[in-house]
Amino acid sequence: MICMNTSTKISVILVLSTITQCQPSSHPSKWSDDKLNNWFESGQYLNGLQMTPDPSIDRRSFAIHYYDYKEIWDMAFAFLKNADLANIALGRIELGDNMYATVSEYFPKDRDETLFEVHKKFIDIQCVVSGKELIDVAYLKDMTVTKPYDSENDIAFGTISDFSELQMTSKRFLIFFPADAHRPGLKAENDSALVRKIVVKVPVQ
Repeated sequence: MICMNTSTKISVILVLSTITQCQPSSHPSKWSDDKLNNWFESGQYLNGLQMTPDPSIDRRSFAIHYYDYKEIWDMAFAFLKNADLANIALGRIELGDNMYATVSEYFPKDRDETLFEVHKKFIDIQCVVSGKELIDVAYLKDMTVTKPYDSENDIAFGTISDFSELQMTSKRFLIFFPADAHRPGLKAENDSALVRKIVVKVPVQ
């Protein structure tokens, strides 16, 4: 048995305390709401990307997935930061690690022309480069499926009566997880100007 005097015990406690403080933070699934909100609002994960995350984003789902797959999120945000989004060619852009982006232009539609959509394999980062649109958001559990899940295109469609409306403009992005139903591309009041949009598809893994 090793015996320590009081002074030695205090020194050991201080060393152990210092080591504990230097260890990585606990997993976001165990973070307090305050710690989670501070992390989200700090924007440290953006690495210089000059866009604002929409307050509606599921912060805990985002923090958990970012913590578990930091490299692919950093790659996604780096693409949005460094690409010439206003002039990049329309279509699909492969980003690596089973992640890609789609660039599209369209005129927003009325609600009665569109359905809610959900995905299983990919998380959406959606950002409008130019123009304006509304996006309705709701929970997957509340969706009545009208077009069953298509695994090849990773999408299912349906209707939802209880939803929230968000207005999308440039410099703001939304993140949709598999539990998030969304209806994008809607007219903002009578504004039907052309919308240019980037959607980064982050693999769920």
